[in-house]
Amino acid sequence: MSSAISRSSLPSGLSVFTTFPDVLFIPEMIFGGLVWILVASSHVPDSSLQGWVMFVSVFCFVLTAVLLFLYMCGAHGGSSSWVTLDVICQEIAALFYFSASVLEAIATRNMTESQQTPINRRENISASVFAFIATLLYVIHIIYSLRRWKSS
Repeated sequence: MSSAISRSSLPSGLSVFTTFPDVLFIPEMIFGGLVWILVASSHVPDSSLQGWVMFVSVFCFVLTAVLLFLYMCGAHGGSSSWVTLDVICQEIAALFYFSASVLEAIATRNMTESQQTPINRRENISASVFAFIATLLYVIHIIYSLRRWKSS
């Protein structure tokens, strides 16, 4: 006879850095920070596009940092609702990053050579690439978070 114990499968303390998908918090923050830095230092003629990309990169960086800090502190306790919160946060971040990466790529493509120097153009291309990498990391995180949510 098996007993059904409802417990959270989220790690706490330093085990956050040894469990998958939670170890993805670090590369998500690194690539998100790179997008933030590159977009902030570049010039995009359409400021609303740049504003959205900046909002997404800052929002997701802070969201990921807060979740990482809360998991390390063990704030989730034994509640299984934190697993659901993890899935929701990763889905929002992936959706936001996908929209930001597409908009950044479109803005970079629409720039003419007269609008930017080659160095600034490379910054926008790099920001687009890093935004797509961040999107991929968040999607991988969603897949494994959904598997954890289903098993909890």
